[in-house]
Amino acid sequence: MTSSTPPVIRTRFAPSPTGYLHLGGARTALFSWAFARHHKGVFVLRIEDTDLERSTPEAVQAILDGMHWLGMQPDEGPFYQMQRMERYREIIAKMLAEGSAYYCYSSPEEVEAMREKARAAGKKPRYDGTWRPELGKTLPAVPEGRKPVIRFKNPQDGVTAWNDLIKGPISFDNTELDDLIIARPDGTPTYNFCVVVDDWDMQITHVLRGDDHINNTPRQINILRALGAELPQYGHLPMILGPDGEKLSKRHGAVSVMQYHEEGYLPEAMINYLARLGWSHGNDEIFSREQLVEWFDTRNLSKSAAQWDPKKLNWVNAHYIRETENSQLATLVAPRIAGLGGNPEAVDLDAVMGLLKDRAETLNQLAEGAMLFCRAFAGVDPTLKAEHLTPEAVTVLQDFADQAANLPDWTTEALADLIKATLEKHNIKMPKLGVPLRVAVTGQKQTPAIDAVLTILGRETVLSRLEALAN
Repeated sequence: MTSSTPPVIRTRFAPSPTGYLHLGGARTALFSWAFARHHKGVFVLRIEDTDLERSTPEAVQAILDGMHWLGMQPDEGPFYQMQRMERYREIIAKMLAEGSAYYCYSSPEEVEAMREKARAAGKKPRYDGTWRPELGKTLPAVPEGRKPVIRFKNPQDGVTAWNDLIKGPISFDNTELDDLIIARPDGTPTYNFCVVVDDWDMQITHVLRGDDHINNTPRQINILRALGAELPQYGHLPMILGPDGEKLSKRHGAVSVMQYHEEGYLPEAMINYLARLGWSHGNDEIFSREQLVEWFDTRNLSKSAAQWDPKKLNWVNAHYIRETENSQLATLVAPRIAGLGGNPEAVDLDAVMGLLKDRAETLNQLAEGAMLFCRAFAGVDPTLKAEHLTPEAVTVLQDFADQAANLPDWTTEALADLIKATLEKHNIKMPKLGVPLRVAVTGQKQTPAIDAVLTILGRETVLSRLEALAN
């Protein structure tokens, strides 16, 4: 007996660089990446940059930056369609020679008139095949000076069907599909044609993409068949809806994934949250990138639209912040502190992260909280001073300072014991000491646990600020 080796799974992510990498694109890339990784296959990145009017180098870079931040490095690519023009022209010439494509001299106005006529007759609006060569058919005279488009000679009977990896069986009557333009009058190939040649040349075995491409799929399948190419398997992902049930847009936060980086989200959290938008593994809500790869199966992709939930994203991000080492958080947050005008080197930033991370949902919140320790002390606001630093409060604070100066160890435990002893000595409740102490030492009424705050600020800083009350 001979054993045959199964073909290598090859997936692709093929964005158009007409803007940033948005959330829907990032999710499509993630599922294609995870599918390839699960099957130990190949993940290809292809930049579909044939829209010269809208494609920009900045948008290409934004896509590459987003992919890098999310940790979805391709195994091959990025490939650029504009660098493959000779290959497309070669295939178009072959199709013209074999009769699966033809020149069409109908003007855009004439084609629109054909569509209007079909609508008036209650039929599907489409090109009527005026220039389609058929046996025994006489074609019109070529209009002088008019440059033709090139159309694909689509089958005119039967159905084009496939078993969608997500939606199940889908079929289109070929009579609904008109002869697609595959090259414009200037000779540049069109989107649907370039995609077909690329998927063929790059030996793509599985195509996962948004369900807005479903109508393109039968056209692409028919071109692939005309070329004698192996068909990939297709899976069409339902869209992502905003919290209000409408299609996700900028007003919902459908922005560049890099904006989420700027707002302080961790890539691990973003991967976890995006994966749960249309895919599941039982009831698991939190899972690592490695678990996603191990568990990923297209059978667990949802047939219905997913809903974007910013609160859920924040909950996931907060979990990953809590699970991240203090030292790593300090490295990530330090430039954000500097961006706020603080000095991240003014304090033990690892300790600050340990103090703040249980309540933070984003790295930016951590940076803002850390400014308590990282900005120069501006003294106490006169209004706060008048309200909270009364003569009685100052007396208690001075006693606290005298005892604190003699502590053998400046630790959270020792300071907590001293606070408790001071409350008992003066027969007062915690707010009578805690609030004045916070105001005097930090200039704020509310802080994290005051014993931990005092520990991080250090003995010298705390005592000098308390001594300033006497002045």
